[in-house]
Amino acid sequence: MGHETFDLLHAIDAALAIRKSLLNESSYSALRLFNGFTEGCPDLVVDLYARTLVVFDYSARPQSVEDWKFLFVWYQSQIPWLESGMLKSRASDDLALRRGVLCFGSHLADRICENGIWYALNLNMNQDASLYLDTRMLRAWLFENAAGKDVLNTFAYTGSLGIAAAAGGAHKVISSDLNRRFLELARRSAQLNQIPENHHRLQVGDFFSQVASFKHSGTLFDIVISDPPFFSSTSKGQVQLVGQSRRIINKLRPLVRDGGFLISINNALFVSGTDYLNELNDLCKDGYLSLEEILPVPQDFIGRSTSAAVWPADPAPFNHPTKIAVLRVRRKTA
Repeated sequence: MGHETFDLLHAIDAALAIRKSLLNESSYSALRLFNGFTEGCPDLVVDLYARTLVVFDYSARPQSVEDWKFLFVWYQSQIPWLESGMLKSRASDDLALRRGVLCFGSHLADRICENGIWYALNLNMNQDASLYLDTRMLRAWLFENAAGKDVLNTFAYTGSLGIAAAAGGAHKVISSDLNRRFLELARRSAQLNQIPENHHRLQVGDFFSQVASFKHSGTLFDIVISDPPFFSSTSKGQVQLVGQSRRIINKLRPLVRDGGFLISINNALFVSGTDYLNELNDLCKDGYLSLEEILPVPQDFIGRSTSAAVWPADPAPFNHPTKIAVLRVRRKTA
């Protein structure tokens, strides 16, 4: 065994040890088993989705499946109920390798259960795993706070935030995204949870066009969720998370009922928590927005290190570069 392999096995063993209590063969849950960025190997991330192990190789020169075989063998020895494993080579020129290849087993997990809610998966549909583990606490918040509410989930991707709200008893959820294929997973999740179609609607289209349409029709929501990608551009407009969260928030705040919530997420690694918070506080100066709560990212996702030095920009007072803020909206009275 080479020195580098020995060091990596030592690191993943230490990481797994502090997560042992989260492992449950019967739970079909999802969690991060190893965050190499904070736990000793920046090019490696290992996640668990039900009984499927997903290894993300972020190295500039991705290693082959054979090179990673020892890692899959080690995890199988530690988690004997694993049924399959896949490798995603994020820097590969080959799209199929970026989406992932099966390394052992015959089938990949197609769903996970989190807090009693089922979420459909397609682990090789995209470069990621089709469900973001860093927003687990937000899904819990939506489940607990959305009962009887009208919810708009923008940049919905595969719709997990909208599903959490609908499962929590929301009166109406609209999940909107530009990509119809991604939203089909939201439809599957709704079916898994027996959520009626009249409580959960999928809407395909450009963010700017849809927001303008809601504004023109006077449609209001009790909760609006903004989880935009780091950067995107269409003929209707551009989304840029570095220094421009204000623009997205100002687009969405007219759609929120008086006393409702606007949930703003900024996951840009190079935007510090202080800069993002200053941007939010500046928006709150007019008295019609207030910062109600900062939602944390789960500790298993972050890893063992709590040092701000590991991140390109210090996320404090947030606990991770995925910065989740719950804003209360007040409307001007006539």
